[in-house]
Amino acid sequence: MPDIKASESLSGRNARVRGRCRAFFAYDVGIAVDLAEAERLISAATRRDTIRDKRRAPAAVAAQPGPLRIALTGNVVDLGLTRSDPTVEAVLYDFGAVSVMYTLPIDTTLSELADLSDRLYEHPELQSSARALVTSLVETTAAAVRRPAISGASESYTIFEFSVPDSSSDLQEWSTAAAPAIAQVLRSSRAPLSRQEIADAMSSQISYSPHDLALIDWNAALLIGSDTTDTRHVLESANVELLEMRVLDQQLDDGLEESYRLLLKPRWLSTGVFGSRASDLQRIGRMQVDAAVLFEGVSNALKLVGDQYLARVYRLASQRFHLAEWDAAILRKIETLDSVYSKMSDRQINLRMEALEWIIIILIAIEVVMSLMKW
Repeated sequence: MPDIKASESLSGRNARVRGRCRAFFAYDVGIAVDLAEAERLISAATRRDTIRDKRRAPAAVAAQPGPLRIALTGNVVDLGLTRSDPTVEAVLYDFGAVSVMYTLPIDTTLSELADLSDRLYEHPELQSSARALVTSLVETTAAAVRRPAISGASESYTIFEFSVPDSSSDLQEWSTAAAPAIAQVLRSSRAPLSRQEIADAMSSQISYSPHDLALIDWNAALLIGSDTTDTRHVLESANVELLEMRVLDQQLDDGLEESYRLLLKPRWLSTGVFGSRASDLQRIGRMQVDAAVLFEGVSNALKLVGDQYLARVYRLASQRFHLAEWDAAILRKIETLDSVYSKMSDRQINLRMEALEWIIIILIAIEVVMSLMKW
């Protein structure tokens, strides 16, 4: 296992760490994914020697249905202090998201780790490589993806993992002493941070035993322990949820703008009672259904961690990512879209009633004229 070794200044910027850095990039690739069909298509494509392995997520963090984990062969990216492994893990979710994870070995000091964290922040070569892998994966599984389209937006996150072999080590004491250096790693900052910024960066931490510790921030996390896999998967899922909330929020903004335009369309532009007005109503109704299905799918799937400790990890990540605020904003916009739909539906009903009234008036007039003609 990777480890952290004591040095003369273990509590400071020169504390030596050995372990793994995980760089995540999440993308929205469609409305939904048939994971069983995607797995079949991926199996059929293994002859290309780009997909080495596939497996479901661990039970502790599995959703229903469990996301599909795939090992891909990607480009080796040199970041100076380290190079990425050629094997890249991709995770395909049934609600239309893909998360790509690059692994980079680390054997450095906390000071140099802050430099690496800064380099990883929106690293253009890693982002380009990740998007190319996702594009290839979507092309391979296109038949299993409903309305395939890779989002322009992506969500990145970095996790640093290492363990302490000495069971007597006091991680809380160590993290307190090394807080200024750790905060720089979490905030991807090469420059020293203020006391307030350090306190905020270190505020979300949790441990299950005296020998493990998780420090979670909005841009990066630091996991110390002998087995941090499940915690990493929870953070990865939370990052995917944030990406989906961002995408859904943008979709709702676009939908609301379009629905306002349709609502304000002059009546004389309508092609008739069953013409463009009915078509406009169907479009808004489809937006409602797509938004509601995606929102429920993401919100429910990623909270089934089945473990109290992991549930607390997820709660801390949710607070850091402000997922509750995203949820509230999205629900408010869905309600607004519902209101617009109701107004357009009422207008459609009124148009039909007016049309029926005119038909009745015309029929009465025809009957009167015909009766007069008989005289």
